[in-house]
Amino acid sequence: MRLFGRKDDEEEPTEPTDGIAPFWAWWEETRPRLDSLVAAGEAEGLSEWIAPAVAAVHPDLVWEVAPGRNAAHALVVTAAGDPELRSLAHRWVKGAPPADLLWEFHPSRQVNPQALELTLDVGGFEFALDKLMLGLRVPPNAPRVDVAAYHPIFGQLDEDTRLEATLLALDWLLGEDDVARWVGEITPATFQPIDSVAAVHLPAVVADLASGYEEEQWALLEGQTAAGAPLIATARYPLRPVDYPLFDQHIAITLPYAHRDENGLPVGESLAALRDFEERLAARLLKLHDDAVLAAHLSAESHRVIHIYADPTGDAAIHAKELIVSWEEGEPRVDVATDPAWTAVVAFIN
Repeated sequence: MRLFGRKDDEEEPTEPTDGIAPFWAWWEETRPRLDSLVAAGEAEGLSEWIAPAVAAVHPDLVWEVAPGRNAAHALVVTAAGDPELRSLAHRWVKGAPPADLLWEFHPSRQVNPQALELTLDVGGFEFALDKLMLGLRVPPNAPRVDVAAYHPIFGQLDEDTRLEATLLALDWLLGEDDVARWVGEITPATFQPIDSVAAVHLPAVVADLASGYEEEQWALLEGQTAAGAPLIATARYPLRPVDYPLFDQHIAITLPYAHRDENGLPVGESLAALRDFEERLAARLLKLHDDAVLAAHLSAESHRVIHIYADPTGDAAIHAKELIVSWEEGEPRVDVATDPAWTAVVAFIN
């Protein structure tokens, strides 16, 4: 049995996590009723109970009941690709009770081992996943694979329905998080792409691509500020918010530097001081036990800005404020804000 649902727009709660504890209290109280509905295969009745409870956490979360990996059933509550809600979905699952033989819980759609055996009703037509064909292309030096998806029924569906069916199929084939990590442009096609392959081959292609990025890598980038001044940046590569779902606190450390070239970029003593600061910062972050990550830093117009993302329940912001006291070239600053979509570093996300 598989269910999915979304509630239409409603007013958001004042605090994004306010509804999590009440949800799990409701789950404990209501579970006997839910178990009986599952056992009876009453999908509509189950939806009537679960849909409003999930909507109370956030109206734009998407939920479904799917086959479990270890339990009989999995309750999935997912952001469905909305980066603003990813951390909320993961905090929801952190509050879940331990899995048992009947239920387990996930904040994103998981790989479905029986995906290619499934046939769904999509727009009144049979969507059999074993007939899904994919045109796969990895752009040069890109950490993603572009997908053109074709199914014989796509010519009879509207564009939005084709895309929805494709996204659901990709989630089942790879798992929702790996779709976010490794799939780039997604194009539902009404004609079979040249050199297309059966959908069953997608996981192997993605695994081969991912194997080239197992070690930590950084990219050196050049550009210009809005005012046209030269800019140099170093960013984690690939940089993916999905890898750090609880890190929705943005910490920006701004360090003015005194020694610069004609383009406003650091040289000499300032460059050495910046390197020393970042080494000490990295040592601090290492002690935080995976509560924060250095995403990128950039230098321009006599300032270096260091972008950190952290779990707001940790101490990363405190460490940053303590560390800037040692900076001697101008007045340093630490700005802390909530940024679940990582908008401050969107130019570096790949």
